[in-house]
Amino acid sequence: MLSYFLVPSTETTISSTTTITTSSSTTTTTSSTTTTTSSSSTTTTTTTTSSTTTTTTVNTQYNATFTAQKPISCPGGPWSVAVRDVNNDSTPDIIIANIDNNTILILFNSGNGTFPVQKTYSTGANPYSVVVIDINNDSKPDIIYSNSGGDSIGFLLNKGNGSFGLQTTYSTGLDSQPRGLSVIDINNDNKPDIVVAL
Repeated sequence: MLSYFLVPSTETTISSTTTITTSSSTTTTTSSTTTTTSSSSTTTTTTTTSSTTTTTTVNTQYNATFTAQKPISCPGGPWSVAVRDVNNDSTPDIIIANIDNNTILILFNSGNGTFPVQKTYSTGANPYSVVVIDINNDSKPDIIYSNSGGDSIGFLLNKGNGSFGLQTTYSTGLDSQPRGLSVIDINNDNKPDIVVAL
């Protein structure tokens, strides 16, 4: 069984207003001198100017709740799951490793949160962990998984139309029982490498 939860699209908007008043003063000094009486005078004028600045802050808060879970029947013992658009329709699909019946199950997203179309692909024994990433540089996401009961890493290469080729496997050694799996470039050559827990 697989379940997923949706975030509601409701939101709450909170507005707050802050008013700031600032003032400044200017001092002007005027000097005059009369030579006939040898007298002088100084006039000082102070001008105060004030300004008001109003700042409005809008804070949008999203509802941190989820809808009731939506179960999807997945016979075969779903053990690991990945989410990726694998058929290039701009909607995320669900890819599941079924450890009991030795298959990869793909649930294709219809675009409205339902997954009516499913496809299965045979794997080695007991697929344990699944990763979806382009490993052959053709801009199509491929499926990589560890066959814990078959001592191997398996690949399903994406054909680009929502279908995948037959499994290709690489041995991880006798009785190695590969489990956790990750794919990343670890030697800085711009090519994805595979890291697996044995």
